[in-house]
Amino acid sequence: MAVFGQAVGLQTHIWQNNTRSVILLAGFPVLLVGILFAVQVLMMGFGVLPNSGGDLGQDLALAASMLGWTVPFAAVAAAIWFVIAYFGNQMMIDAMTGARAVERRVEPELYNLLENLAISRGMKTPTLRIIESPALNAYASGLHEGNYSVTVTRGLMQTLNRDELECVLAHELTHVINKDVRTMVIASIFAGIISVIAELIFRGLFYMRSGRDRDNKNAMPLILIGLAVGAIGFGLAAVIRMTLSRTREYVADAGAVELTKNPDAMISALRKVSGQSKLEAPDELRGMFLDNTANKSEFSSLFATHPPIEKRIEALIKFAGGRDEGPWGAVSSVPVTSPRASTSVPTT
Repeated sequence: MAVFGQAVGLQTHIWQNNTRSVILLAGFPVLLVGILFAVQVLMMGFGVLPNSGGDLGQDLALAASMLGWTVPFAAVAAAIWFVIAYFGNQMMIDAMTGARAVERRVEPELYNLLENLAISRGMKTPTLRIIESPALNAYASGLHEGNYSVTVTRGLMQTLNRDELECVLAHELTHVINKDVRTMVIASIFAGIISVIAELIFRGLFYMRSGRDRDNKNAMPLILIGLAVGAIGFGLAAVIRMTLSRTREYVADAGAVELTKNPDAMISALRKVSGQSKLEAPDELRGMFLDNTANKSEFSSLFATHPPIEKRIEALIKFAGGRDEGPWGAVSSVPVTSPRASTSVPTT
């Protein structure tokens, strides 16, 4: 896989994120209907719902006919979840990560760093949140102006120096500016619930006990079909989360350099974060983090939400003229190939 590729403009990147958000929202009720169909077929196979008493095709047709009432149900359920997620997404994220909001008087230096960066872009300062964890990580969250937050771990605050911490805050603020944060929240909270619902329902079905399926010759085929459809829905929900293009991390790194004019500090921050970023949180949320260490094998990297830190550092050296002291203190650098780091980023 190529390390560097075609340059991607920031406005194009923002437009792609807006389009991706709409697709994610539209796909939510569709996936929900598919999973409901799978559940109906499974319940027929387990004898919880009556079957047609005929062949397999008739059973599937009966399950499909039930969509006449499950589709409206799915639409109502999706609408209710959208309302809950829209107003409660930050509370959900806080509950899953242990983040808490802090005021200027509690963390004046950190707050001032974030406020100065926000003022430089003429935007309202996001709410500052902290996670009491030794892990080195951070993330941005929120759906609209006045609702954005930037969260950092205690370990990050204690390990990074002022310039490095400023770069990380600028990285997360760039996610807000580029509307990456909205796409991440939608994929993590709106679409991520699909995986949770599917897992709970399918596990629950296997604990059900019913004698009505003993004489049903189609029981096993129905169960296999239901599992197959459910697996497809579960897989699509995972793909939705993976639509968080890894290019966004390169863009956010470049945006941090543009805001701070300090590529060296961004590189050294990534060096310190590397290998120390594991933060306990559901898979649905890890795509939002500064670094996600969940997938490190060569195969799994094909489906990773983040590019390797080494490649991000290479990009900062090549496109922003940064210097890397490396894990052992050896300095490496190359001439700047782009006058503005924020307008030329690599793709993978």
